[in-house]
Amino acid sequence: MYLIGIDISKFKHDCFIATETGHIIKESFSFDNNQDGFNKFLKLLLSLDQSQEIRIGLEATGHYGTNLKLFLHEHNFSFMEFNPILSDRFRQVSSLRKTKNDKIDAKLISKMLLSYDYKTNSSISYHILKLKSLTRFRKRLIKTRTIYKEQLINILDIAFPEYSKYFTQVWGKVSFYILKNYPTAKDIANINVEKVMPIIHSLSKGHYSMLKLVKLIETAKISIGLKNDSHVLELQLTINLIEQMDNAIDQVEDEITNIMKQYDFKTASIPGIGIISAASIVSEFEDFSKFSNSNQLLSFAGLEPALYQSGTQQTYGHIVKRGSSYLRETLMNVAPYVMNYNNTFYKYYLKKKSEGKHHRVALTHLVKKLIRVIYYLETNNISFDSSKLK
Repeated sequence: MYLIGIDISKFKHDCFIATETGHIIKESFSFDNNQDGFNKFLKLLLSLDQSQEIRIGLEATGHYGTNLKLFLHEHNFSFMEFNPILSDRFRQVSSLRKTKNDKIDAKLISKMLLSYDYKTNSSISYHILKLKSLTRFRKRLIKTRTIYKEQLINILDIAFPEYSKYFTQVWGKVSFYILKNYPTAKDIANINVEKVMPIIHSLSKGHYSMLKLVKLIETAKISIGLKNDSHVLELQLTINLIEQMDNAIDQVEDEITNIMKQYDFKTASIPGIGIISAASIVSEFEDFSKFSNSNQLLSFAGLEPALYQSGTQQTYGHIVKRGSSYLRETLMNVAPYVMNYNNTFYKYYLKKKSEGKHHRVALTHLVKKLIRVIYYLETNNISFDSSKLK
């Protein structure tokens, strides 16, 4: 058996190869993170006795190892990813010396391959790699858009502070039409109602009344807003940025939806979990077969409680919050919708509240229950059935 440890970095990867008996095949071998380096590594892999089992291990180090993982999969080589926390603890028990470098880490990962069950990534992980990238990108776009929306509110608070009370959302279609065409309180005060109302009626599908528009105009005439031409430029550019973010998010969501249609992920069958949220959940977990039980999913999501044990005493602390923050955020966001759609989840939430749990803590318990349900559905390939939920 060959044990190949790879330490991933941005520009190069360090490799160490040994057998299960400890015989060193290749020590301190580095290859660049490019096509020539990959071909060099592949040549070395093919030079090994292919009748022997080849185990490849690497740390889960974000996106730096993505291309290498895809390359290995393309050439039919399996590999196992180790959590950096796990490898760090393995390093601590392996030596008392505080020595860490790329070559030592590669050797350490090689040893870990013999100490842990070799759970390789399945092929579906690579098909949903794009899904994972897109769902994370979407969240970054939404956060950026939120910043622009806050900037818009700040501008209006100075230029026309009374404006926002006439709109449910100042970044809605009607509001944006008015602000783009009548960017100051003075401009709004001079709106021709008969000319503008048909357009607003169409944009709002009849929901924005003429009376509200008239009141907006009257308020604009007496607004305390600061009359500053620079605000017009800031306002128009901020609106453009928000619209660009809206368009980008729509494109990303369309692509996510198209990818999800290619698979039958059972998480999407749970009422309250939309297709985008389901995509975020399954892409973060990647491969449910690599988890032996639902507790491992909890650990992966960083939702397991810290355990402190000494002698006969054993106590639990707060959740560890390790693992994917994207996953935790998505699960916590969908939890209220899930319990609104399913009475069993809602009763479970109320039970935790009756035990004195704070809302956020009770919601965390609900998420743990949800994860156990997700694990059961995905590993048994069955759709959600509320009648079977306990």
